[in-house]
Amino acid sequence: MKLSGLLAVILFVCADRRSFGMSHPKPACRYPPSQWCRSLEIAISCNVQKQCMEVNATRPNQNVPPVSVTLYYESLCPDSRVFITQQLFPTWTMLQDIMAVTLVPYGNAKEIPSANSPFTCQHGEPQCKGNMIEACIIHLAGHSAFQIIYCMESATNVLNAVQPCLQLYAPSVSWSSVNSCLKGGLGRKLMHANAAMTRALNPAHTHVPWVTFNGEYTENEEEKMTLSLFRLVCQLYKGVKPPACTGAPVRLNRSFC
Repeated sequence: MKLSGLLAVILFVCADRRSFGMSHPKPACRYPPSQWCRSLEIAISCNVQKQCMEVNATRPNQNVPPVSVTLYYESLCPDSRVFITQQLFPTWTMLQDIMAVTLVPYGNAKEIPSANSPFTCQHGEPQCKGNMIEACIIHLAGHSAFQIIYCMESATNVLNAVQPCLQLYAPSVSWSSVNSCLKGGLGRKLMHANAAMTRALNPAHTHVPWVTFNGEYTENEEEKMTLSLFRLVCQLYKGVKPPACTGAPVRLNRSFC
């Protein structure tokens, strides 16, 4: 940022402090809380720059790799939806500085040689459509993809929630671009890649959601995850534990498709 721009920001912050105080975000903030600390401009507009600086000051050592959590799942599957909305997303929200989440929507689908419908899904054609939409969103939306998919899977109707969730978390990603991916060759390529990743699992998955940590699956880690994914991620992280790891764990009674 140029010096003149930086001075303008400082003056704005000082004026804002005098007028509104620093303890609560302004009602006019148009960003969801998950995005408040993504940039200085957003932090200032939401009046949380002091809090964001405090968060940044306690972030873990960037030289220590985050815990890699890969979820193999299928859209619309009740058990996958519960795991995403009640376990994985809340944990990631608290620990995203020490964990990296990869989503692989495919699950128990089957890839078949067919020009019209190359995939069949456990819960029918709507699930295949949901899988491909989410694969396209992951490809197009980048960092915002997980928030969009959480928004979709927590909705009453997953497919009807696509456009509102896109508008909320990634307004720069249009529905037309997602629809083009869905109906064109890109969506099939993405799903083929997800099918290949799922088939390459060793041991092979026996249910969904299926989760690997740092590229590996063990029954011991799945059992620990059942008790608390939050606590497990904190245990697996090799660096200095962030303050959030001293909080209460996120618990869930799990079931599988």
